[in-house]
Amino acid sequence: MKKSKTWNQHVVKKENKSLVLGTIRTHSPISRADIASLTGLNKGTVSSLVSELLEEQLIYESGPGESNGGRRPVMLLFNQQAGFSIGIDLGVNYLLGVLTDLEGNICYEKLVKFKDLSYEEMEVKLVEVVDNLMENTPSSYYGIIGIGIGVPGTVSKSGEIQLAPNLGWKNVDLKTIMEVKYNLPVVIENEANAGAYGEKKFGAGKSFNHIIYVSVGIGIGVGLILNGHLYRGNHGFSGELGHMTIESGGRKCRCGNEGCWELYASEQALVKNAEKIAFPSLPKDELSLENLLTLAEAGDLEAIHLFKQTGDYLGIGINNIINIFNPEQVIIGNRMAFAEDWLTEPLKDRMVKQTLWYQQQDLQINFSELSTHSSALGVAAFSVENFFMSDMKKSNVI
Repeated sequence: MKKSKTWNQHVVKKENKSLVLGTIRTHSPISRADIASLTGLNKGTVSSLVSELLEEQLIYESGPGESNGGRRPVMLLFNQQAGFSIGIDLGVNYLLGVLTDLEGNICYEKLVKFKDLSYEEMEVKLVEVVDNLMENTPSSYYGIIGIGIGVPGTVSKSGEIQLAPNLGWKNVDLKTIMEVKYNLPVVIENEANAGAYGEKKFGAGKSFNHIIYVSVGIGIGVGLILNGHLYRGNHGFSGELGHMTIESGGRKCRCGNEGCWELYASEQALVKNAEKIAFPSLPKDELSLENLLTLAEAGDLEAIHLFKQTGDYLGIGINNIINIFNPEQVIIGNRMAFAEDWLTEPLKDRMVKQTLWYQQQDLQINFSELSTHSSALGVAAFSVENFFMSDMKKSNVI
């Protein structure tokens, strides 16, 4: 009985400490008295927990705040540079790494582009990017608190990459490889899930709780925020909607299916369609999203048509998703979001024509506010959250 009582006291203390830290993070700068008022905890409990957080350097004190008649209170602030997180967006033809503080502010970033790398070559590039981010990390109490990696493929809840067809990967345990190399906690997540979380926490989705994030790059992935929380499915495999069939007997996909959505509405689809057209100023071996964007911006009608065609196909898949999930918001992200000017009209036209009228009520169609950084920021944030959870457990309270 005594052991159970002690355990319950430890659990309550851990929860209270997390509550106090969360309140300081949200309302910083804030006084001890205001923390007590907002949390409902008594002043003695708040004072004790604040002392622990100060000792752990997760918060710090600043000059006195405004007085309500008595002595001016000492203000408390969250120490967002007590540690740093690494977030990696591992794409088919690029690696984007960001170094963030504990509030998700980017302190340093590294982008590497490449083409047709084997798994072994990709691992070398990944290590180079992580090492570069570490070399540029400011001095801090906790240092690097974790590494997050977003991958364009199916990732189990345990972090194993089951299948990444556009990378040619199957059953890759990158999590263990990176944890052994760096002796740090590593989070592996589907890049669209990470992107959805990044937009919810830092970008266009901050004010919404039912979000469909469509990551349009070489392939298409979908991240689902349902009731304010990331939905991963039974085994973590939700969101593989780039491989839903939109054309019976259509093109063969690397996943083994035919007629997959990403074969018609992705960056690779855009470039393949461009190969059928002769652009006088653009040789076929230089066809790329960036170069086609340059042509469209210069008024090239063929390039503009290609983007509008892609927008229409995007609308077909998004229409299906809207009718299934009834979201508040759809966010188009990743590299194809740079073509917003030409994708918006055909995409919305498709919505008007095919989406059930009652599904269109209070529905927002937006493009990413974080550009290509959604996924990297999302996985960096996962590492930060895991750090706080583990830190609360290690603080002699559980």
